[in-house]
Amino acid sequence: MVFYFISNVVSPPYTLYMGFDKNENEELIRWGWPEDVWFHVDKLSSAHVYLRLHAGETIDDIPQAVIEDCVQLVKANSIQGNKQNNLDVVYTMWSNLKKTASMDVGQVGFHKDKDVKKVRVEKRINEIVNRLNKTKTEEQPDFRALREDRDRKERENQRRLQQEQKQKEKEDEKRKQEQAEVRSYSTLMKSENMQTNKDFEGDDDDFM
Repeated sequence: MVFYFISNVVSPPYTLYMGFDKNENEELIRWGWPEDVWFHVDKLSSAHVYLRLHAGETIDDIPQAVIEDCVQLVKANSIQGNKQNNLDVVYTMWSNLKKTASMDVGQVGFHKDKDVKKVRVEKRINEIVNRLNKTKTEEQPDFRALREDRDRKERENQRRLQQEQKQKEKEDEKRKQEQAEVRSYSTLMKSENMQTNKDFEGDDDDFM
């Protein structure tokens, strides 16, 4: 089971989601998307909350109000963290999550610690948590199928972009050739390069 939330403090809104338990978290770790940002309470047990970026965005493009939504949601879904003030929430791109065979179910590490961001959460803000909970929906998705469909669409889009680029290059080359031909023709047609019959000396043929 996965819970979905909508962060509508900005336009267009963002989708947030989290697993029901550590088994769902394991699936999310395995089949996350490259445009997903992972949030977790630092040094405490908590839900894994994911934020899906919009196309072309990076982790540095996330609006501050959306980050606030994410950290409040992950804090509210931590048994220990929900009761504590002044705790830290860490977040990083899904691609930076590292999973090894020795780790427990739902446990992760990082490939690069320097790519992990940290934000201090002073206290729970019920207004934010309640607003997000009003948008909450539940689904039982096929994580692998969703990821494979996403990858298939990306490959199709990449092929389309490559075809468009090749077509553009062809058109550019054709235009260059046409311009070169026009310049060559203009040079030939300059008055100093043009000749008349008077320029030729020789015997005229007589016709009877």
